[in-house]
Amino acid sequence: MKIKIINHSPYPLPEYATPLSAGMDLRAHIPGIITLQPLERALVPTGLFIELPAGYEAQVRPRSGMAARKGIGILNSPGTIDADYRGEIGIILVNLSGQAAEIVPGERIAQLVVASHQRVAWEPVEQLEETERGKGGFGSTGHK
Repeated sequence: MKIKIINHSPYPLPEYATPLSAGMDLRAHIPGIITLQPLERALVPTGLFIELPAGYEAQVRPRSGMAARKGIGILNSPGTIDADYRGEIGIILVNLSGQAAEIVPGERIAQLVVASHQRVAWEPVEQLEETERGKGGFGSTGHK
């Protein structure tokens, strides 16, 4: 599938790191280092603008390396980029560690996964079909 993209950054287009990768790395398009204090967040631009086809979304997900090395995560993870959005892709990073963490220009800060989705039409009913799980939620399927 081909997706139209505008790149206002000096960095290469996002690409898959391996043949079986699901996500492509996004880089920080910033003029200088950003220092995030513990629990501080920042909207980090990427310089990228995309045009997704109808029926697709782009999911912004954290990078495990950022989380493991720096304690950096993404607040609204996974973030969804809808097919009708034409603005710059921005990543809301948060420092979940107990110490300051730096984001440097060009650093890989997130992953982008393009996925198809379905639209639904609600069918109001008075009762749902019974299942073995039933109303069991949060941890109800775990081993005892």
